[in-house]
Amino acid sequence: MPIKSRNMIDEDDPRVAKIGHPAPPWLVNYADLMTELVCFFVILYALSAVLNKNVQKAFTEMQEVMKEQNMAGEVKMTKEGLKITLEESGGLSFFKSGSAELSDTMKKNLDSMLPEFKQLLSDKKINILVEGHTDNVPIATSQFASNWELSTSRATNVVRYLVTKENLPPASMAAVGYGQYRPLVPNDTEQNKSKNRRIVFLIKANNDAKEVKSAKIVSDAPPKEASRGEMPPSEQENTSPEQ
Repeated sequence: MPIKSRNMIDEDDPRVAKIGHPAPPWLVNYADLMTELVCFFVILYALSAVLNKNVQKAFTEMQEVMKEQNMAGEVKMTKEGLKITLEESGGLSFFKSGSAELSDTMKKNLDSMLPEFKQLLSDKKINILVEGHTDNVPIATSQFASNWELSTSRATNVVRYLVTKENLPPASMAAVGYGQYRPLVPNDTEQNKSKNRRIVFLIKANNDAKEVKSAKIVSDAPPKEASRGEMPPSEQENTSPEQ
């Protein structure tokens, strides 16, 4: 007969859960509820930018601006924040061929959007990230070694224009270049390539204003120290094919 320790339950007692013993029915429902609550708060955190009233207002107003100015692209809410995409269309280019210099068309578009950007950035918790994208036509010149450098320089010039034109706070803006590596459509036609040559504005709320990073208006870092493909723009002329 096995020895029973005082105040201990026998191992053959049904109250002891053995390996493979099913959990009580209520525990399954409780675990599902906890999982759903965790998912809910994760989604709520991810959508913090979308829930910002200023961003919601800008969503509607930017749609009106693009419609009035006949700008190609879209305005949409994502889990990251408000995303405004400007696409080339109708033979109108945002930049000179193989260059990061803003065209008159691009300047006109930015001037139309400036009042909304200024209103948004009056909220210190709002940040604007400008993304540069190109098609897949390779480029290798004394000014731009690849489409990474070209797209980053274009995004940087857009930030510089917005900051100098309306004195927007540079600490709330940043630029990044993705080159040809995030196409909207396959680069198999000239129309699709034009669609992939675009500038994207990602507007999001920063929950901690102390973590806002300064904009990279001009980068003096050598190529090996640059992050995410960012390279310093040059002022040399470029005669490469359309990007």
